[in-house]
Amino acid sequence: MVLNNIMKIRKVYDAFLAEFPLCYGYWKKYADHEARIGSVDKVVEVYERAVQGVTYSVDIWVLYGAFAIETYGDLETIRRLFERGLAYVGTDYLSFPLWDKYIEYEYMHQEWSRLAAIYTRVLENPNQQLDRYFNSFKELAGSRPLSELRTAEEAAANASGVVSEADGQVNDGEVHPDAAEQTPNPVSASSTEAEELEKYVAVREELYKKAKEFDSKIIGFETAIRRPYFHVRPLNVSELENWHNYLDFIEREGDINKVVKLYERCLIACANYPEYWIRYVLYMEASGSMDLADNTLARATQVFVKRQPEIHLFAARFKEQNGDISGARAAYQLVHSEISPGLIEAIIKHANMERRLGKLEDAFSLYEQVIAIEKGKEHSQTLPMLYAQYSRFLYLVSGNAEKAREILTGAFDQVQLSKPFLEALIHFETILPPPRQIDYLELLVNKFIAPNSDGTAAEREDLSSIFLEFLSLFGDVQSIKKAEDRHAKLFLPDRPMSELRKRHAEDFLSSDKTKLAKSYSGAPSPGQSLMGAYPNAQNQWPAGYGAQPQTWPPTTQAQAQAQAQAQALAQPWTPGYSQQAAYGAYSSYGSNYAIPQVPTSVPQSVGYGAYPTTYPVQTFPQQSYAQPTVATALTPAQQPAAAVPQTYYGTYY
Repeated sequence: MVLNNIMKIRKVYDAFLAEFPLCYGYWKKYADHEARIGSVDKVVEVYERAVQGVTYSVDIWVLYGAFAIETYGDLETIRRLFERGLAYVGTDYLSFPLWDKYIEYEYMHQEWSRLAAIYTRVLENPNQQLDRYFNSFKELAGSRPLSELRTAEEAAANASGVVSEADGQVNDGEVHPDAAEQTPNPVSASSTEAEELEKYVAVREELYKKAKEFDSKIIGFETAIRRPYFHVRPLNVSELENWHNYLDFIEREGDINKVVKLYERCLIACANYPEYWIRYVLYMEASGSMDLADNTLARATQVFVKRQPEIHLFAARFKEQNGDISGARAAYQLVHSEISPGLIEAIIKHANMERRLGKLEDAFSLYEQVIAIEKGKEHSQTLPMLYAQYSRFLYLVSGNAEKAREILTGAFDQVQLSKPFLEALIHFETILPPPRQIDYLELLVNKFIAPNSDGTAAEREDLSSIFLEFLSLFGDVQSIKKAEDRHAKLFLPDRPMSELRKRHAEDFLSSDKTKLAKSYSGAPSPGQSLMGAYPNAQNQWPAGYGAQPQTWPPTTQAQAQAQAQAQALAQPWTPGYSQQAAYGAYSSYGSNYAIPQVPTSVPQSVGYGAYPTTYPVQTFPQQSYAQPTVATALTPAQQPAAAVPQTYYGTYY
C-alpha cells in the first residue's frame, strides 16, 4: 500500500514539475515525501533534479544545504554542496540566505579561517545584506587572533616574509583574496599584530567599498523587483520594463558573467514571457556562445513557454539563420500541428522560408494544404485571409496574375464576405497589372456596405472609404461619383460638420500603424490572433501563461528600412495600406535591444542548468559532489533541440 501511494505521489509531482520546474516549494514537498519513507538516495535524487530544473534559485540551494547538514556527517561533502550552489547564485543580490547558511555552518564548527574567507568572498559583490556582513566580519576580526583568521596559505606566506594578495595587495583596482600568486613584500620585523590586523581588515574594507559603489548603481533596479520568484500570475508592466532596463545597464557594463547571472535571475521571475528568452538567446548569439544560445532556446521551447507560438516562430527563424533547415521546418510544423493550427503568420513565414530555399512548389503546397484543412471547418475566419495571402504570394513570387485572380475568384464560393477580406482584395487589385476589375469590386463592396449586411456600421463605413480611395486612383469620373453618392447617402446624414472635418483630418494624418489597427478591429479567429491583440492571444494558454500585455520597444531604423522596402514592392496607393508588419516591432525578434559587443566566449566558470521535458530516474551517489573551481566548467549536459486579426500584407520574412 505504501509503495502504491509513493508511486502515485511521484507521478503527480513528476507531471507537475515537468510543467513548472521553477516552483521550488514543490521540490521541497516532493523531497519530504521521499524522506518519510526513509530513502535518503531518493531525497538526494529529487534535490539533484531540483537544482537542474531551477539552477539559479537561491531558495532551492538553501533547502538542499539544510538537508545536507541534517543528513551528512562529512564536513567536506557539505562544503562542496554549498560551493556548488554559490558558484551559481553566490553573486545574486538576494543570495544572503545561502551565505548565511554557510556561515552558520562554519561558525558551528568554529572554522575561523574558513569563516573569514567566506566573509571575504561575500564582500566582493553587492548584496542586500552587505553592511551586515561587513560589520560581522569586523566583529570576527576583533574577537579572534589574526593567526586563526588567516588561511594556511596566508599563514605560510606571512611566515616566509611575503604578503599575499589576500593580505593587502590590490592590483588594477581589483582585490583577489583567493589568488594563489604572492607578491614579494617584506614584512617589517617591527610590525605588530595590531598593524597586521589593521592591514588585513583594510583589504576587506576596500572590497566592501567597491561593492557598495556598484550597489549604488543598481539599487534602483533591485528595489523595483517586487517579485523575484516564479509565479503564474502576470507581472505588471513596470516590473517588466525594469527587467529590460536592468539588463540594458548590466550589458553596458560588459561583464558577461554578470550579464548571464542577471538573465538567469530574470528568467525565474519572467519565465512566462518569450521576449526575455528571445533577448537572452540573441545576446548569447552575439557573444559567440552558440552552445549557450541553443541551451537557452531549448529550455524556452521545451519547458517554459512551449505553448506560445511566438517562441517557436523565433526558433524557426533562428535555426534557419544558423543553417539548421530541418530544425526550422520542425519548429514551423510544431506550430501548424499542435501549438496553433491555422495561424496565418506561421504559414506565411514557413512559405517564405521555402521560397528562400528555392522550393516554390513546397511553398504553394503548404498554402493549399492549409486551405484544404480550413475549408473543412465550419465558418472558418482564417480561410478568407489564407486565400488573400496565397494569391498575393503566388503573384509576387511567380508573376502569374491570372492564377492569382483565379485563386481569389474561387474563394467566393468558400468564404463569407468580410471587411478584412474585401480590403485585401482591393489592395491586391492595386498591385495586379491592368485591366483592373473595378466593376467586380463595385458589386462586392456594394453588397457588403448595404445596411442589411453582416458587417458593423463602422466596418461598412471604413470599407466604403477604402474603396473611394481606390477609385480616386484607378476609377473614372462616373464610378467615383457613384461611389461618393452612395457613401454620402449611407453614412453622412445627420452627422455634424465638425465631426466630418475631424474624421477627414484623422484619416489622412493618422499613421499607417494606427489605420491598420483601426481597420482590423474586428473579432479575430484564434488562428489569426497573435501579436496585435497580445493579451487576448495569450489568454488561450493555461495557468496565466503570459496573460500580461507585452510592451515592445519602438521600431528600429533597420525595421523601418525593411518596411519601406516592402512598401515599394507592394506599390502602395494610399498611406493606409503600406506594407506594415503584422508582427510590429517584434518582427525583428529583439534586434532593437542594442546588444553590445561582448567577448567571443563565456568563461568556463559559467554553468547552466538543464531543463528536461521529463525527468528520468537518475542515480546520485552520496558524497560525490565536485568542488567547483575557476578552471572547472559547471555546465550540465546540453538538451536536444526540440489578437489583432492577421494582416494579409504583413512584411513577413
